[in-house]
Amino acid sequence: MRPRHIGVVACSTEGAALCYRTISLVGGLRIGRHAHPEISLHSHPLSEYMDFIRQDRWDGVADLMLSSAEKLARAGAEFLICPDNTCHIAFPMVRPRSPLPWLHIGEVVAQEARRRGYRRLGITGTRYTMEGPMYPEVLAAAGLEHRTPGAASRERIDRIIFDELVNGRFTQESLRFFQDEIAGLRDAGCDAVVLGCTEIPLLVPPEASPLPTLDSTRLLAEAAVEHALLPR
Repeated sequence: MRPRHIGVVACSTEGAALCYRTISLVGGLRIGRHAHPEISLHSHPLSEYMDFIRQDRWDGVADLMLSSAEKLARAGAEFLICPDNTCHIAFPMVRPRSPLPWLHIGEVVAQEARRRGYRRLGITGTRYTMEGPMYPEVLAAAGLEHRTPGAASRERIDRIIFDELVNGRFTQESLRFFQDEIAGLRDAGCDAVVLGCTEIPLLVPPEASPLPTLDSTRLLAEAAVEHALLPR
């Protein structure tokens, strides 16, 4: 039976590209050589999202996500994903108005953390993700604790993401900083770290992390393939 058509509501280029690539690779493993579910992707410019995010206008973020959702529905997508953690702060305004069902990136991460037996997660991501309500809510609902880096570290992580990672720049200096911060989360009792910005996995591979990683981008892509293969 034909897999479900995946719609990708993209925000930042690097994270969306990694998600797309992972869907293709995982599809080949799950379905057969050179195979993957049908994929459509739509992206408003990151600048349009950032205009609303900097103003704390999550209704505007939701409107952009829903604009993409409508276009993807018309293109034949059967369900949606958004490989962007920060945008999920607007998700409570998106889901009730959406033309299609969604997989939620934070819920996918929480489910995998429980499957692996983790109890306390360190959260890295944009300042909006680390300080916002999305991960605290989904992790608490899953019975999981969380910690974040300190305020100064959150600011530097945010700068690295927006000045470097979303532009495809990955430096050894920034990797060392992330490694130090993840080690600090380990010392605070975390047993895994959420790479909660979809570009962070491109900077911090699992073998370079002082803690086991929960790669939100690849986990979402893998979950999308599994969902696409469910019986109708």
